[in-house]
Amino acid sequence: MSANNCAPAHERKKLSFLDRFLTLWIFLAMIIGVGIGYFIPSSSTFINSFSSGTTNLPLAIGLILMMYPPLAKVRYEKMNEVFKNTKVLGASLFLNWIVGPILMFFLAITFLKDYPEYMIGLILIGLARCIAMVIVWNELAEGNREYAAGLVALNSIFQVLFFSVYAYVFITVLLPLFGLKGSVVNITIGQIAKSVAIYLGIPFAAGVISRYTLIKIKGEEWFQKKYVPFISPITLIALLFTIIVMFSLKGQLIVKIPFDVIRIAIPLVIYFLFMFLVSFFIGKKLGADYSRNASIAFTATGNNFELAIAVAIGVFGINSGEAFAGVIGPLVEVPALIALVNVAFWLRKKYYLK
Repeated sequence: MSANNCAPAHERKKLSFLDRFLTLWIFLAMIIGVGIGYFIPSSSTFINSFSSGTTNLPLAIGLILMMYPPLAKVRYEKMNEVFKNTKVLGASLFLNWIVGPILMFFLAITFLKDYPEYMIGLILIGLARCIAMVIVWNELAEGNREYAAGLVALNSIFQVLFFSVYAYVFITVLLPLFGLKGSVVNITIGQIAKSVAIYLGIPFAAGVISRYTLIKIKGEEWFQKKYVPFISPITLIALLFTIIVMFSLKGQLIVKIPFDVIRIAIPLVIYFLFMFLVSFFIGKKLGADYSRNASIAFTATGNNFELAIAVAIGVFGINSGEAFAGVIGPLVEVPALIALVNVAFWLRKKYYLK
């Protein structure tokens, strides 16, 4: 754990103007995005014109830039620490690949059984474990970077191997067992691998290469004191850009059918809160310190909405209810996870800083 993670709030580094009002900037970005989408209907067509297959280039660029600084800061030589505590590691995998998908499945069929397209879209979100924005939430909550990177790497491998199998089992096999109409989801391992390569592989490679190349050329002190402060604001700026793009794509629909947004948002909010609190207290019970516990909790709570949206569009079409539910996922996740960052700090104060 870094010294900064152990420091009381008043001893932490002073937050920049952008950091200090992060929640405000995020809500403003959401409002701007919805406004652009609603008042300039052609904006979504313009943004979608920069797409290649199911990959939207502006979104991909925003997400890659958003994740690059945290991944450049990771001390990869300490990654082996992630695998030393097998109990904590096992608990994280259990939360991600057993608890999370099953919980979202039952929330979907409980709240959205009368809206089968939204129900399937929500199930897809639950199956897509977080490999991207968790890096940002972990960074904001002062979690352990190395631990988060290790867990994300494991999730990426599991995602490539099992997402297509999970999608078939949950949507095609399990739904009919509950008296609901299933759907055949044709998504290949190659398509999953492509998503992982774009949203995680590119920033991961850039982070590793720039870190060790620059440290070798300029030294570690220059890297930590000059380069890290220089690239750090990129994460939040790219996050705000990504939010504006995401919200503008569905701005009209969000305004026109707000009750459908609320209908999809309710099970998502329950999911995020339940997963975070259960994960946090399981981690604490297993003896994880705060920084590792934050990494476990945010990794289990977040979802890979990029993959869920890509699959929904690829299988059901861009104007489908499944795709709409996929887009509502990050619209709920962003403010929910920002709120949980503050909950994490409150839990740290209550249970770790005594």
